Amino acid sequence: MAIRGQEIVSLIKRQIEEFAGDLTLVDVGTVVQVGDGIASIQGLQGVRSNELLDFGNDIVGLALNLEYDLVGAAILGDPNVVKEGDRVRSTGRIIEVPVGDALIGRVVDPVGRPLDGKGPVNSTSTRPVERTAPNVVVRQSVDTPVQTGIKAVDAMIPIGRGQRELIIGDRSTGKTAIALDSIINQRGGDLICIYVAIGQKQGKVAQVVTTLEENDALDHTIVVNAGASDSAPLQYIAPYAGCSMAEEFMEQGRDVLIIYDDLTKHAWAYRQMSLLLRRPAGREAYPGDIFYLHSRLLERAARLSADLGGGSITALPIIETQAGDVSAYIPTNVISITDGQIYLEPELFNAGIRPAVNVGLSVSRVGGAAQTRAIRRVAGRLRLDLAQYRELATFAQFGTADLDPATRAQLARGQLATEMLKQIQYQPLTLEQEVIILFAVNEGLIEDLPIERCAAFQDELLRFVAAGHADLVETIGHDRDITPETEAALTEAINNFKATFMA
Repeated sequence: MAIRGQEIVSLIKRQIEEFAGDLTLVDVGTVVQVGDGIASIQGLQGVRSNELLDFGNDIVGLALNLEYDLVGAAILGDPNVVKEGDRVRSTGRIIEVPVGDALIGRVVDPVGRPLDGKGPVNSTSTRPVERTAPNVVVRQSVDTPVQTGIKAVDAMIPIGRGQRELIIGDRSTGKTAIALDSIINQRGGDLICIYVAIGQKQGKVAQVVTTLEENDALDHTIVVNAGASDSAPLQYIAPYAGCSMAEEFMEQGRDVLIIYDDLTKHAWAYRQMSLLLRRPAGREAYPGDIFYLHSRLLERAARLSADLGGGSITALPIIETQAGDVSAYIPTNVISITDGQIYLEPELFNAGIRPAVNVGLSVSRVGGAAQTRAIRRVAGRLRLDLAQYRELATFAQFGTADLDPATRAQLARGQLATEMLKQIQYQPLTLEQEVIILFAVNEGLIEDLPIERCAAFQDELLRFVAAGHADLVETIGHDRDITPETEAALTEAINNFKATFMA
């Protein structure tokens, strides 16, 4: 069948009339200088701070310096791919990270790419990495405890949901161990945990992930890893990315524990990046906004009011000191931002007192408000007694022959309490177990116990009470308080066990 010419003309006309092309205006610039993971770009007049830039070849960058005629951008990827003269396009998107339940149990990098070989992260929502902290009006006071399972911490330096408690100490004093114990202790609970590794060796991060898997703790944990081999920009955004993931849960009314390990290396990465961007250097070559770097991060930890769901983010930032110098620049900055600190002392660690918590320098500014009534009752004067014991022990090392009986008794009590607070790594205790041990120490029920038998006494006492007094354990867990009846029953059980143990 022949098609007439008029029909062809009308068909072409209709197609021309119906043609509609989407015109988009894209900001384009040119790389004029590149080196050490930093690119200087000419053009990009409409770019915004923290906007993602497309360098092509699946390489993106982060716009940081917005100068009159140049844009300084950090390259998030292989910097060797970017060359001078390359075209750069603005994306119009502020840097964001995937969030939601799909991330739980996964190991990801700061932009949400999986690192654990378990396939893609099936997250449907994202959040900006940078966000303003909740204001005072939408917060509520901290009064619900985060049970770390560590006797020394729960008894003397309590942590509450919504608090920011700094863990500070020299290298290899057990900072990460306290953080991991806190994560492991949340098994079967309602607390989601996020572990952010910044500038750590890949072997150490792999060891952390293995530890969490072996203790069935990865099921409620997200690991965000920006390793030592990653670029400074990735290390810089890692804690903010982890905090954005936490905020998603907090705004659903859930509770989150986030650990930043560690902010010293985060400050180093930011200093490196700032110097390469030619920002003016200040004290110790850090840029002028180094305090704001950490304050805007840690202020995002909060407990929201009941009207907003009552969710919370509890932050445990870690700072590594050099030769115990807590008065250095970065440590003093973070101490002034947080609500207290747990100071770990190398001398105590080397003496076999682990966790090596220095009671004198450690403090929680939330205090007893974040403790259960049971712990508050049994901890009693423990903190004061230990602080006095450390002072007396310093003088007693010159000789105990001239000490009066009261001082000798106090030294013996402090030594016993120190021994009873020792704990094996990755074996956090339940609230009921902590109450039983602290009750025995605080009430003076075991003052005649030989120091070398303290560890064995603890283990066997807990087994004895769990087997023969299960109703007592259940009562403590249910009431979360020590009533006179519970106190009498607990005293009798401990005395009965001690008689057989000493025999």
